Amino acid sequence: MSPLNLELARHNMVESQVRTWDVLDPRIIELLARAPRDRFVPEQLRSLAYADMSLPLGRGQIMMPPKLEARLLQALEIGRGDRILEIGTGSGFMTWLLASLGGQVFSVEIMPEFKMNAAARVAALGITNATFEIGDGSRGWARHQPYDAILLTGSVPELPDAFRGSLADGGRLVAVVGKPPVMEAMLVRRTGRESFTTYSLFETVLPPLINAREPEQFRF
Repeated sequence: MSPLNLELARHNMVESQVRTWDVLDPRIIELLARAPRDRFVPEQLRSLAYADMSLPLGRGQIMMPPKLEARLLQALEIGRGDRILEIGTGSGFMTWLLASLGGQVFSVEIMPEFKMNAAARVAALGITNATFEIGDGSRGWARHQPYDAILLTGSVPELPDAFRGSLADGGRLVAVVGKPPVMEAMLVRRTGRESFTTYSLFETVLPPLINAREPEQFRF
């Protein structure tokens, strides 16, 4: 696809997908209007980079549809100096978005090749405020806490308490919680030392985070 066609596809993505899905934050609209999403997809899928669909990344992982990425990003209310945790680096595109809006991003990926490729893509675009780490963050990542914002890019059957505990006062966490066919995007906000407020944002479906813990079953 030519650069001109990619630019048109990006414009159409913002106008017909993102804006129509209640994404109204002007910072996010402006960011997505210039976001080089095509640089983060597998080469053979470049023509679909701005389409309203999930894209396979290999190893059973996907890149979320653009409107879902935008809606989750908006819910996080990223501030310029925010310290951000991302669980599941994937292609690195969400990392680029988070780093473009916030202060310092710590992105944790369980697959070494995903981490290596994403870090190279982000660095090639001039981003210097993202740190990439290899590990299993499915049950939390306290190494750099407290965080002002936490994003889980895969779903979890239930949200581990460790993530709430890693939030700074006033911090926000966004995750898709549940099991298909019933999943909800949730926003958790820390309102005090031991107090949190949880909001249901919308229903959606997202593949599970690798090693996400299943709820304990009651046995009689």
